[in-house]
Amino acid sequence: MTETAATPVPVPLLDQRLTTAPDSPFGIDTLRIRGIETLCWRQSFPHLRAVFAHTAQFAARDYLVYESERQTYAEHHRQVAALAHALTTRFGIRKGDRVALAMRNYPEWPAVFWASVAIGAIIVPLNAWLTGGELAYALADSGSRLLVVDAERLASLEPHLPTLTELEATVVVRSTGALPAQVHAWGEVLAEPYPAELPPCALDPEDDAAIYYTSGTTGRPKGALLTHRNICANQVTGVYLRARTEFRYGRTPQPPTQQLGQLISVPLFHVTGSVAMLIGSTIQGSKLVFMRRWDPEDAIRLIERERLNSFGGVPSMPLQVIESPIFRQHDTSSVMAVLFGGAPPSPELARRIKDVFPNASASNGYGLTETAGVATVNVAEDYLAKPASAGVPAPVSRVKIMDRDASAELPVGETGEIWIRGPQVFKGYWRNPEATAKALVDGWLRSGDLGYVDEEGALFVVDRTKDMLLRGGENIYCIEVENALHTHPDVLDVAVVGIPDPILGERVGAMVQLRAGATADAAALRTHVAARIAAFKVPERIDIVHQPLPRNANGKILKPQVKAAMGLG
Repeated sequence: MTETAATPVPVPLLDQRLTTAPDSPFGIDTLRIRGIETLCWRQSFPHLRAVFAHTAQFAARDYLVYESERQTYAEHHRQVAALAHALTTRFGIRKGDRVALAMRNYPEWPAVFWASVAIGAIIVPLNAWLTGGELAYALADSGSRLLVVDAERLASLEPHLPTLTELEATVVVRSTGALPAQVHAWGEVLAEPYPAELPPCALDPEDDAAIYYTSGTTGRPKGALLTHRNICANQVTGVYLRARTEFRYGRTPQPPTQQLGQLISVPLFHVTGSVAMLIGSTIQGSKLVFMRRWDPEDAIRLIERERLNSFGGVPSMPLQVIESPIFRQHDTSSVMAVLFGGAPPSPELARRIKDVFPNASASNGYGLTETAGVATVNVAEDYLAKPASAGVPAPVSRVKIMDRDASAELPVGETGEIWIRGPQVFKGYWRNPEATAKALVDGWLRSGDLGYVDEEGALFVVDRTKDMLLRGGENIYCIEVENALHTHPDVLDVAVVGIPDPILGERVGAMVQLRAGATADAAALRTHVAARIAAFKVPERIDIVHQPLPRNANGKILKPQVKAAMGLG
């Protein structure tokens, strides 16, 4: 194709036929995986160790930037090799062992990730916003043998460490105080003169790579087990989508002539942060700039200072950037991509991004932890044409809409449950065969979300079948918050609902019926709950009532009526 004013923009189906021909870089094979015929990228990396080895070619480039700290790819490779040897020789970590990770987005985070997966260990990234008790549950459930943690997380976990019988050692980063028994300082662990090359390890695409804990419908989180194939498949999908955008403009995709830069503004403990952003940018040899915490003004300054080419997160993040009073005072012309997901975006956001970042393409997507973050993607001109859509699946993935009974696929335009199939669909829930059997049906993942597809295969997500809120990209299962409220002696009944919010998508609200004669107020209930669950799950609004909550004939709380009574319906 030659770019002209008349270059047609093909529809997604035709586009995929052109770009996935057998002799193209994006050829597709059909493989039998766990008994299921699955479409797979022919040229996918076999495992994450191979991904990391691929990046040795970028040795002289900056890799990680955090505040005043900088680390090149070569320096990071040496650090990862040293840590991998420490894991195997000092701590006895072997293939299949679990190594947990709980910290802010510090430069040590990627080092632990790469070192663990390169020796065949299963990395367990834990949500750094959880309470000590919540972190302890995930550590016990995963059977992690080693934990790498920052000083803040160590302080919250320390009372629970004696109960974690399978946890043999803890390594703490960025701590200057005295350490408890069995807790080792990061610098001391890496002080040995370890070899500069990784220890040997044979890996297979179907080997287990990571366990990401998701909020649970029963109030307990479940560990979503991803294989090396799951994660690597989405890396090829990312490269494909960038190439596809070039094809749509009539251009032949070319490697970047200079190093790209990515602002990592979302937590690495989520698949968006680690699988999509960390690994996806590392494969390209990009510079990754970390933030201690999200701040739109800091983001603007970093984009200008580091000449960053992409940033994003939940839709509220780019919105906060472009609405910042200092936005026009800084040069953000280097931005070529604005990426977001994790919350429903406003259709107007795409147009606003195009106005203020004329050189950039915006993209939105839909995915779950169980799909390694990606199920569908809506990018560039497709996004401008259908900003309300979550996009189309990658050529190796399939999406179908099933009826309420899960017995029949629904036609175009009809709303039902979204089912997903592809090489990125997870292996199952860790040590939870019952939950796995409910989620996976003949290789199809039941998402628990409601949506429909149009005549071009574009997915539109309209609701969730799970009783769940989505606050700033964080899944919050209502039952977990309700259970925490029920532990207060004054609480008789409770219903947790979402409060619409233009920035976060939803905030947590609750209606609480008190026992007769009880005197607890909203502040007391929030304090009680805050000691039991993470701060982002604590209800920001609690309406106290003394009459029974509305229920149907089967005794189920009618949450639409609860929301209406709170003025939210």
